[in-house]
Amino acid sequence: MNSVIRSLFTIIALLILVGGIAMLATSGMPTIYGLALPVWALVLAMIAQWLGFLHAYAFQTERYYDLIGALTNIAVVVFVIALAERADARSYLLAACILFWALRLGSFLFLRILKEGGDGRFDEIKPHFFRFLLTWTLQGVWIFLIQLCALLAIGADSTENGLGLFALLGSCCWLAGMVIESLADWQKRQFRANPANDGRFITEGLWAWSRHPNYFGEIFVWVGVAVMALPVLNGWMLLGLLSPCFVIFLLTKVSGIPLLEERADKRWGAEPEYIKYKNITPVLLPKMPRKT
Repeated sequence: MNSVIRSLFTIIALLILVGGIAMLATSGMPTIYGLALPVWALVLAMIAQWLGFLHAYAFQTERYYDLIGALTNIAVVVFVIALAERADARSYLLAACILFWALRLGSFLFLRILKEGGDGRFDEIKPHFFRFLLTWTLQGVWIFLIQLCALLAIGADSTENGLGLFALLGSCCWLAGMVIESLADWQKRQFRANPANDGRFITEGLWAWSRHPNYFGEIFVWVGVAVMALPVLNGWMLLGLLSPCFVIFLLTKVSGIPLLEERADKRWGAEPEYIKYKNITPVLLPKMPRKT
């Protein structure tokens, strides 16, 4: 019962928190039926996740979790740019970047779960209604917060003309992040596809520079989006800068690096080669491999 109460309380607290951020960040923005477009995007994201949860709980599966997350990311940005009053070149650039990112990451994660047959993180959660609902609610919050900066820039009634230096710098940052993240994922997939590497940990390619190069690339992607959006943000809209901060916090403190490091330590923590790898390879920020 305590876990039920905790999960329900967390869900309510998350909705109040993210709803408050949405309302503050969109203060003064054009509205449709009393709500600004980014707020409607939050509503869309949450409804999509809860519908996905109903199917997932009924069939006790997490197979479509990442796929629904990716499709919702796409639906949210398409929804906002389709209804934006003054979508400009910056808006379409931001939307294109998010669409490409969502298609790439969503297809990668969905194909991975199809191959592996499931995601062990959900094994203990799936049977419990509110705990499982919490994971889907968290995904809705994640979708909204990572896109907040872009959604505000797209939905803003901006008089900013042209793209300019910030768009160029942000695009370069986003492109670098996409290349790093995609290459790291590809290298790890190729490594795991080799039967000779069964049960081993990867230390090749970008993984010799960082223990989590894919997360480094992911952070660069959203920093780039924030840089592109920055010139049209003002006042409370600057809360949109929570987007890259949220990504960094999530990956370094919550569900990204901490979980994977703990899992790796349990599996290989006693192996001298793994201990050596951890000692010479930074956890996130890439560093040229040390010659040994």
